Amino acid sequence: MFRGRFEHTIDPKGRVSIPAKFRELLGEKYDDRLIITTDLDDPCLVAFPYEEWIGIEEKVSPMSMVKKEVKAFQRLFISAATECPIDKLGRVLIPPTLRSHAQLEKDVVFVGLLKKFEIWNKERFFEMIQKAGEHSKEMGETLASLGL
Repeated sequence: MFRGRFEHTIDPKGRVSIPAKFRELLGEKYDDRLIITTDLDDPCLVAFPYEEWIGIEEKVSPMSMVKKEVKAFQRLFISAATECPIDKLGRVLIPPTLRSHAQLEKDVVFVGLLKKFEIWNKERFFEMIQKAGEHSKEMGETLASLGL
C-alpha cells in the first residue's frame, strides 16, 4: 500500500523521481508502468499502478454511454489518463498537459493513498492540508459514523 508524503523536485522537462518507498512497492507488487490522470476534485494528479488502472477500466467499460455523468467522467478522468513508464533512474516523465493541470513547476509532493498516490504542487498541497485541518471536527464525526 502507498502511504506517506514525500517531497521531490520536477525538472524542466517534466521528469520527477518516484519516491524510493513507492518504487519498492511497485517493484514487489506491480510492474514499472503507471497510469497518471487528473483528479476530478482537486488540482493534482492521481497515479495508479497499471494493474489497478485496469480494474477501473473494467468497471467503467460496461457503464451506459448515454448517461451524462458517465460521459463526463470518461471525458475528465479516463481521457486524461496517460501511461507513464518509470525509467532506469526511477523517474517518470509527466506530460505537459498533466503538469499544467496540477501546476507542477518545481517542488512537488507525492501523497500515498493506499492503492494509488497523488502528485501535488507543494504549495497547493500544504494550503489544502491547512484548510482541511480547519474542518477536522466534521471529518472526525464522519469517520466515526463509518466506524473508524
